Amino acid sequence: MIETKPTRNLALELVRVTEAAALAAGRYMGRGDKNAADRAAVEAMRLILNTIQMDAIIVIGEGEKDEAPMLFNGERLGTGEPPLLDIAVDPIDGTRPVAMGLPNSIATVALAPRGTMFNPGPAVYMNKIAVGPEAKDVIDIEAPVRDNLMKIAKARGEDIDDVTVVVLDRPRHADLIADIRKCGARIRLIPDGDVAGALMTAFPDSGVDVLMGIGGTPEGVLAAAALTCLGGAIQGKLYARNEEELRLGQEMGYDFDQVLTTADLVSSDNVFFAATGITNGDLLKGVDYFADGAVTDSIVMRGLTGTIRRINATHRLTKLSAISEIDY
Repeated sequence: MIETKPTRNLALELVRVTEAAALAAGRYMGRGDKNAADRAAVEAMRLILNTIQMDAIIVIGEGEKDEAPMLFNGERLGTGEPPLLDIAVDPIDGTRPVAMGLPNSIATVALAPRGTMFNPGPAVYMNKIAVGPEAKDVIDIEAPVRDNLMKIAKARGEDIDDVTVVVLDRPRHADLIADIRKCGARIRLIPDGDVAGALMTAFPDSGVDVLMGIGGTPEGVLAAAALTCLGGAIQGKLYARNEEELRLGQEMGYDFDQVLTTADLVSSDNVFFAATGITNGDLLKGVDYFADGAVTDSIVMRGLTGTIRRINATHRLTKLSAISEIDY
């Protein structure tokens, strides 16, 4: 009989990262200052990430290094010891909802073995379609909207008018929204946060069946990491906002006609993902502060085992502040 020891579940360490980011950013909810919220989340996230035993390089970050305290592409995090990892971070998926006190803002982070995460380079936008496990084999981003919705409905054992599509509320989606309405499907418009929108497609109680539309490429990679754990799927095609962006991307070897699958975006199932709610949303509750404490709601996933954990944590802020540099 061959004995196998359980391998280390880094997702259980990542949840401390997203909890810290959410606790720090949550103080800025509704204050109208998204930069201050983002700065607080970034600083908290970096501090905790650097305590984890790993040698990680940020593939999905917040741009090139500058004077701002961002988690920049190419930055190394962790203690510098193995394992060698790629990391994707979004300290706040939905900075505007935090600033305005709106729903569906989360802190997210994902890890995968070195060299397995898609680096979007200058291609910051992507046309996407994402679904849960039931419809993962039937989507085709190059097919008409009606074809996708009909196949998704059939895969889920539903009629097309039972299907709910989540779409970012942007002027660029006017034609997409019109096509969905012509099909008779329902639409849930969201102001921001398409990582959460993609994740919701894999949770039956979310009321969302599919995400469609153009959003961030970094958010697409984070969503791919989570959907790898959840058994769902995402497809995307890089989207250039103008001729200059297209030219630059093509010069760097990016193919804007290629269909990128879940495996193209994250080419390993040994992936870890964590998210914590900052403001109340359909997927996660926001940070709830009380005298000398706060409660957070998180989700933690591991692709290798398919284990999904929901973690409700109570934090004592006086105790944390006494031992941490983070301003809770």
